[in-house]
Amino acid sequence: MNHTKLLGVLGLLAVSFTVAGTAVAIGGKPPTETPATTPTAAEDRAVDPKMSQFMDCAKACDDCARICNLCAAHCTKMAVDGQKEHLTTVRTCADCASICTSASAIAIKSGPFSDLICTACAEACKRCGDACEKHADHDPIMKQCMDECRKCEKACRTMMKNTIKPEK
Repeated sequence: MNHTKLLGVLGLLAVSFTVAGTAVAIGGKPPTETPATTPTAAEDRAVDPKMSQFMDCAKACDDCARICNLCAAHCTKMAVDGQKEHLTTVRTCADCASICTSASAIAIKSGPFSDLICTACAEACKRCGDACEKHADHDPIMKQCMDECRKCEKACRTMMKNTIKPEK
């Protein structure tokens, strides 16, 4: 194996370990809270009806990040096995997962930058979904990633449309 190929394989392995570590971190159990201090979704919505839009968006972003990490690891294996067309989707899925994770963290707090991160998230999900769509008819993991990206893109755009008001 020449040096260029060796460096490429080592780079892909580094990305796959990073993606796998992120997937474990995302899939881990959150700290438990007592029911008395944890508001229910119904209570959150009763306080602020717009909150459900942020919560739906954050959940879609979390779901998408998890699947994008899975897909990035899958594409890494495919690229190592010689399917070079998956090199682009490795990076696309990994970046999309990172953006979705950030968007979820900000959207759930109804943060002041929700519009910015959700705009970026919707665009990242569109691009990732488009990249995965090229392989979706013959690869169920790529199809699953495409589907989650489409859901997340829609949730981000819906949240922005219904909750973010432009300043005058």
